[in-house]
Parts: sequence; structure tokens; C-alpha cells
Amino acid sequence: MSLLGFENVGVSYNGVPAVRGLSLHVEPGETVCLVGSNGAGKSTVLKALMGLVPADEGVIRFAGEDVAGRKTEARVAGGIGIAPEGRRVFPGLTVLENLKVGVNARSRDGMHDLLDLVYELFPKLRERRGQMGWSLSGGEQQMLTIGRALMGRPRLLLLDEPSLGLAPLVSRDVFRSIKTIGGRGTAVLVVEQNARIALDASHRGYVLENGRLVLEGSSSDLLADPRVKAAFLGEDQ
Repeated sequence: MSLLGFENVGVSYNGVPAVRGLSLHVEPGETVCLVGSNGAGKSTVLKALMGLVPADEGVIRFAGEDVAGRKTEARVAGGIGIAPEGRRVFPGLTVLENLKVGVNARSRDGMHDLLDLVYELFPKLRERRGQMGWSLSGGEQQMLTIGRALMGRPRLLLLDEPSLGLAPLVSRDVFRSIKTIGGRGTAVLVVEQNARIALDASHRGYVLENGRLVLEGSSSDLLADPRVKAAFLGEDQ
């Protein structure tokens, strides 16, 4: 049974379709990316999964159960964690306090072990745990946002544009940690414009265009696909 499944899902804003007929799945322990240009509908997919916008057709299942009607808090409590686009750290809290915000009923008993895991993944957060969240660099704030999501001990980690606004070297560091997270058994769904870095860190990928799925397959197959090369990798055929 898939951990996450979208079955012919459609989402609209004020009657205007944003996503149509989307079917995808994520298996336990698998890292999957959803790539596409700005405005393709990628973030809408995550919003629908988190209950921030309603799906007006199709079914979204998590751990085999239809999530329709569940509040966002219930979806998080059920094992979905998200690092949102734009990082959104709490500027009035320290790094450690930001991380503790992510603790919930699933993870409270194992909080100290989870902190150790986050600090192992992102050593700079340990060094800066007493600093205010706003004082971190953009890359460190992204690490903090991912770390905060991990503090809920998610079964599925959602990452919305984790490379956005980061220098290439910093993006590579962030995605190296994402590969480590996936390698430790947490399922990951990455939404990303940078197709190469996302596919390099994933087992499989989906390509979204104007709200519709146009390609899917293993990451190696998509990286070799002429259409992906031309549209996202800057390689003309």
C-alpha cells in the first residue's frame, strides 16, 4: 500500500483550474520529486495535501485513508510534516525554540533524540541553537525549517522549493541532507523548480505543466529525457 496517493485530483481557485487529473504516489521510505516551472501548480498540490485548499475532484489518501475533511492539524498529527516555501522561521524565537515548535504528540517522548538527529544533519543549528531565528543566513533558515518539520517525527516529509533563493553550494548542502533523511527511512516529497538537483536526490519524479502531469518515471530516466533536458536543464536537443 502506498503511503501517499493522489487519484485524479483537481483543485481550483475561484473556479479557475490550478491542478487537474493528478495521480501520483509515494511509497514508504521513498523520495519523490514534483518538478515544474513557476505557476505549474506544484505548491497547490502540497496545499491540497495539507488541507489548506480543498480538492474539488478525486481522492487524496494518506496511509490508506481518505484525508478529505481532516483539518491541517490532524494531518500533521497523523504523520505529515512540511517545510513550507519561503522558510517562515519564527523570528522572535531562538533556533532551539523554533525546533521545539515542531514537537507534537507523536514526538514529545522522543524530543531529545530528534534534536540529536537534527543537529547531526545540520551541525550549524547546534552551534547557533541560542541565536534568534532571524539572525541566520538563508541557507541556515532553510535547514531550521526542515529540522522543525523533522521534530514532529513525520512519516512523510514535504519540502516546498527548498532551494529557492539559495546559492548553488548551499542548495547542494541542503539536498545532501535531504538524501540522508530519505536514506534513513522517512518518505519525502520534494516540490522544486530546480529539476536537476531534485531528481539527483530522488528515486522517482513527476513533471507538472499547467496543472497537469506530463511526465513521470525514475529520476535517471527523467534526467535523460530530451523533453526534461530542453525544458529544465538548459540542454537543447
